[in-house]
Amino acid sequence: MLKLCGFPASNYHNKVKLALLEKNVAFEEEIVYPSKDPALYAASPMGKVPFLRTDRGPVAESQVILDYLEDAYPAHPLYPTDAYERARVREIITILELHLELVVRRVYGEAFFGGKAPDPVKTEVEKLLVKGLTALASRCDFSAFAAGDAFTAADCAASMHLPGLAFATKVVFGRDMLAELLPAAKTYTKRIGERPTVARVNEERKAGLAGFNDYIAAKSKGGS
Repeated sequence: MLKLCGFPASNYHNKVKLALLEKNVAFEEEIVYPSKDPALYAASPMGKVPFLRTDRGPVAESQVILDYLEDAYPAHPLYPTDAYERARVREIITILELHLELVVRRVYGEAFFGGKAPDPVKTEVEKLLVKGLTALASRCDFSAFAAGDAFTAADCAASMHLPGLAFATKVVFGRDMLAELLPAAKTYTKRIGERPTVARVNEERKAGLAGFNDYIAAKSKGGS
């Protein structure tokens, strides 16, 4: 059986978990936090989570895992059959992760953990988020799902990344940039959150926060 290794406070872990649930693929979860443990690097060369244990060995990087699942378990597809439409799904995921999630996480310390981001960083992040949200709006109208009329891998990413962006920008910048710049996406996040698989992932994320907070506390005290 597949084993998803990571932790449920991670958007990227939950993106993969949601894909597994949507594809109805049997799996187990193993809580793994980033560390200097050689065993982690043996499974994930960059020491990142999530990674997936398969009967042939580990697979790392969340997007690679999604592509692997699509190839290995073609039932309940998360990508369209048309090559162009498949590319559009991947384009949306790239905008979400490279130009939004990786940008806003630069202020996650302030948004979620009581830290303080330097003003120049916040200025740059706010500017880049405007650009990224404008790009996302050019590819998604969110009238149904992220990439059109069917649930796809783009929704696995969007449903996990966008709520955190909305919360973080409201805390750090005093403005919910998702609601302000892409209101259809704000409505979408509420609607998609009612989907049973998404609701399950979100509930289990909340349940796993205590363990994640313990991990953060141990790191702040110099633990590994």
